[in-house]
Amino acid sequence: MAAEIHSRPQSSRPVLLSKVEGHQDVVSAALLIPKEDGVITASEDRTIRVWLKRDSGQYWPSIYHTMSSPCSAMTYHHDSRRIFVGQDNGAIMEFHISEDFNKMNFVKTYPAHQNRVSAITFCLASEWVISTGHDKCISWMCTRSGSMLGRHYFTSWASCLQYDHETQHAFVGDYSGQITLLKLEQNTCSVITTLKGHEGSITSLWWDPAQRLLFSGASDHSIIMWDIGGRKGRTLLLQGHHDKVQAICYVQLTRQLVSCSADGGIAVWNMDISREEAPQWLESDSCQKCEQPFFWNIKQMWDTKTLGLRQHHCRKCGQAVCGKCSTKRSSYPIMGFEFQVRVCDSCFESIKDEDRTSLATFHEGKHNISHMSMDISRGLMVTCGSDRIVKIWDMTPVVGCSLATGFSSR
Repeated sequence: MAAEIHSRPQSSRPVLLSKVEGHQDVVSAALLIPKEDGVITASEDRTIRVWLKRDSGQYWPSIYHTMSSPCSAMTYHHDSRRIFVGQDNGAIMEFHISEDFNKMNFVKTYPAHQNRVSAITFCLASEWVISTGHDKCISWMCTRSGSMLGRHYFTSWASCLQYDHETQHAFVGDYSGQITLLKLEQNTCSVITTLKGHEGSITSLWWDPAQRLLFSGASDHSIIMWDIGGRKGRTLLLQGHHDKVQAICYVQLTRQLVSCSADGGIAVWNMDISREEAPQWLESDSCQKCEQPFFWNIKQMWDTKTLGLRQHHCRKCGQAVCGKCSTKRSSYPIMGFEFQVRVCDSCFESIKDEDRTSLATFHEGKHNISHMSMDISRGLMVTCGSDRIVKIWDMTPVVGCSLATGFSSR
């Protein structure tokens, strides 16, 4: 159960401060306790644990509480020291933690869902606990009375949730790849809009209320930034992961986006530059460069006595092109393409060497990451996953020194 302490290498990459081990199953969620050398974890092994750093430098569980069902989601409100834990059976349980983090008292159970809880948020102002689940719904319940206020159903599993406390807008990502923006009222809700752009299920969301930006990560290995606050619904695509994006966090102070993927990849994206929007793919019955017909264009194939070609798309201009007119590959980071993608030959010629300079840094977490959270004020990150290990990272070498106060690594 003890944690390992690692020495700090002199390089611009995340520094592994501690490794917390001892869980018997997947760690569903891990959260850093603000202003404390401590971590709260929720696991499929049905335990909630509060780990505090001892003088020896090791983490030991000061609280070890066993639940009736595997823990699937968790949120912690530090000012009121309230923990809400979502379970595989659809229930959410609320606890109150003592000031010294050595005792946890049960408060109440919320029958929020009929199936696994996927995400939870707590709003102190309205005293609502809002959650999504694999029963295809979002629910919001009153924490004073414990009663259900409202539910809204989707066509597929609701997988992740973000909430704007000021406007009472909820963002819900689902397994169909769609994001729904809802306005929650006391006993009802209205659908504002749906966002479609991912080709895989939505795995993570992050809402930045200051700039009114929504970031979404998906199983299609990509991230999309949605400009909710205006600018005509502008979207930016970010592609640099080689596995599904499991967690994202936008650091507003330094205009950087931190993302983690299932294969252990940690990416830090520079969002403090003017990026280009990826073009819509154009449709055509023939190559928009050489005008050769595509294989479904029977009439032109017959008229010109030629065989039809496969259709591809240039990622830079969006034109429909054949293989002969798009023989090159190039990265194009300003448009979010951090690794090489298909471009047409004329676009390839227009891309200069400096245009290929990466606008993100990529690091290896060396474990399967299923969940990540950050304490932005201290530049700290905690990751956890199916390997049952929790890792605490100093991110200040890659997310800007202005954040650095850091976990004490004595």
